[in-house]
Amino acid sequence: MKETLKIALCQTPLDWEDSEANLSRIEKMLSELESGVDLAILPEMFNTGFTMNASEVAQTMEGGAVNWLKSQSRNLEIALCGSVVIESDGKFFNRFLWAEDGKIKSQYDKRHLFRMADEHHTFSPGKERVFITFKGWRVMPQVCYDLRFPVWSRTNDADLQIFVANWPAARVDAWDKLLMARAIENQCYVAGVNRIGEDGKGIPYVGQSATYSAKGNALGKERNESEGWIYSEISHDELLSFREKFPVHLDADHFSITI
Repeated sequence: MKETLKIALCQTPLDWEDSEANLSRIEKMLSELESGVDLAILPEMFNTGFTMNASEVAQTMEGGAVNWLKSQSRNLEIALCGSVVIESDGKFFNRFLWAEDGKIKSQYDKRHLFRMADEHHTFSPGKERVFITFKGWRVMPQVCYDLRFPVWSRTNDADLQIFVANWPAARVDAWDKLLMARAIENQCYVAGVNRIGEDGKGIPYVGQSATYSAKGNALGKERNESEGWIYSEISHDELLSFREKFPVHLDADHFSITI
């Protein structure tokens, strides 16, 4: 068990459907990471922006962005994650990928597809929740619109939830409040990573990436709308101590989720 994790959130603009440009920009940002980072988190569809042109930008699990993610994790000796448009068995998925030691160690397909952008007509939904074990921490990945569905996110034993997103400026107040709510109700750390800039449809994004404590306090939010890394250190001992002093989880309701 590593008692503390240093997390870096990548808040960046994304060039519309230009994987080469986005990977180049993020690679430069990765070269400027502070020392001691354990986990770097990239936005949703970090190599293309939030596009429904899946047939044009999708790749397989052997594609360029996937291999880039693996190689960066190996070269930098960190865990690196974010979502990519993946084609598998004739279907498209908005897939969260977790790379570590030069390998894809875990993947999660976005469950809740954003119907207001017709994502549900383009992509197939994920069918299972995923938990990742990283240096003794239990991590639960989610993607953007999943944030609005607390039942899907409900857990009594995750230490860290991750939400990667392209969450528009028009609804950024909801982004802030929902990240805080997920942290408080699940008594865990929550890291939310959102892009900045304008996408190919003229939709603006203002970031507001942050990590929240189990008490709902924002950590490392000083960058707000600017480009760069947002750092925070999270403590497993502090998390367990708070849960022991205020054991809300012991009174949680028991339920099952029907897919």
